Order: sequence, then structure tokens, then C-alpha cells
Amino acid sequence: MNALIKLVLTIVAGMFSLQTVAAQPPEAAVSPRVAEIIVSRCALCHGPQGESANAIYPRLAAQHPDYIVKQLKDFRDGRRKGETMTDMAKGLQDSEIAGLAAFFSSRKAGGRQAGDADLAGVGKYIYHHGNNFSGVAACASCHGPTGFGTELLPRLAGQHPAYIEVQLKEFNKRARTNDNSIMHSIAAKLTELETKAVSVYIGGLQ
Repeated sequence: MNALIKLVLTIVAGMFSLQTVAAQPPEAAVSPRVAEIIVSRCALCHGPQGESANAIYPRLAAQHPDYIVKQLKDFRDGRRKGETMTDMAKGLQDSEIAGLAAFFSSRKAGGRQAGDADLAGVGKYIYHHGNNFSGVAACASCHGPTGFGTELLPRLAGQHPAYIEVQLKEFNKRARTNDNSIMHSIAAKLTELETKAVSVYIGGLQ
């Protein structure tokens, strides 16, 4: 792991206590080992409750557990590339991954604020209707009208617009090395404006 990342993690670990993570409602209880991983790895970027304050990192709160499990295993096993996440997921046991997924999926998603109204309006149309002229499918056809997704498809509602935008562009370039079969064909047809607009609209869903 990069020395700078290790240093920052050490500092952050001192800011969040194991008790803060472990003292959750019974349905969200975590083992000491999983609590330690949350404090020492996850909290730095995603926050101790999965509510990332930095727009470049995805919110994990209320995300589907099966989806979190898949992504962590993909990072761990090399199917999805990410300079930071590859290191963070390295060596995680399946039981630890399951515990992390159960914890973050049980966290309540925080409130959202709508972005630029004009952009959100364009994004709303693309999200629910697609673009018949360019062959863009409606996002809602897979992720649902509220953006809550399914067990296998991610919850998009309330995700950071900047993160959504980056992922759509990564799919378009095939730089996102997993989940590419469907999303590449959709993202490749989105214009720059549509990409930005649908990201802003998704960010305002809750």
C-alpha cells in the first residue's frame, strides 16, 4: 500500500473509534474484525456510516449488500481496477466482505439536495425515457423509477453526481473493467450534456 495512504489511514483511524462503528442497532451489529476494517480502511473515503463527504468517492449507505459484495470481490480478485480500492480490498476474507456489505447496506441514506434545475430536467427525461434518436435506453428500465436498483444492480438514488459522471465515462472508455457488457453500450451513446444531466438528476433522488 502506498506509504502516504498508510499515513493518512493511521491518522483517520485515530479519529473514528471502534465503539462508534460497533455500537449500532442489533440488526447492524458487526464483528470486532469488521469494525476494525471499517475504521482502518473504509472510513477514510466513505465515512464511518457510508456517507462519503467527498464527491469522488461513492456513498455506500443503503447500497444493496449483494452489489457491495460483488464489487469488493471484484476489486480483491482483480476484475475491477482501482488504485486505492485494490489495496483496500486486498486480503479481505469472504466473511469480512459479507460483514462490510451487511453493515453499509443497513445504514440510512442521508438527505439529498437537488442540483441545477435545468440540467436535472434534461437528466430526468433521459433517466425515465432514454433517447430514442440515439438509442440510449432509459436508466429506469434497469435501476427502477426511484433509482433504488435491485439486488444485482446498484442503488443510484442520491449518489454523488461527480462519481456517477466519472463512472459513466469510465464505462464509455471501457476503463471500468467489470459490469461493462451492458453499461458500455449505453454510456457510449450519451452526449457530454446527457451524461452530466443524468448524473445531476440521479444525485437528487432519495
